[in-house]
Amino acid sequence: MSRTYDDLALVFRALAHPVRLHILDLLRGGEICVCQIEAALGKRQAYISQQLMVLREAGLVETRKEGLQVFYRLVSPLAETLLASALGERPVPVPLFCSDSRLPAAVAEANVSGGKRL
Repeated sequence: MSRTYDDLALVFRALAHPVRLHILDLLRGGEICVCQIEAALGKRQAYISQQLMVLREAGLVETRKEGLQVFYRLVSPLAETLLASALGERPVPVPLFCSDSRLPAAVAEANVSGGKRL
C-alpha cells in the first residue's frame, strides 16, 4: 500500500527539525534508551520526550520498555533512506554511558567493559 500525500507530509514535518534529525541519526545505529539520547544531545528529558512523541506519531520510531527504561528504534525505511542520502551511510556515534541510575545491569556492564554499542 502506498503512502498518501498526507502521510508523507506528516513524515516530512517530523523530519523538519534539527533535534529530531539528530535523534533519528542516533537511532540509525540501533535501538537506544532515552537517557543515551539525553547524553548525546545535552537536552532535558522532557524536551527529548516531546521530540520523540512527534517521531512516534509520524510512524518513524517505535518503543520498547524494559523496567523503567524506554528504548527507541528507527522503523521507517523512508527515513533511513532519506537520512543516508542527506547525512551519509554512517550514523553518528551513540554515547555508551547513561547518567540514569536505572540503567539495566547488562547495559551498564557493557559500558564499563567497553562492550558492544547499544
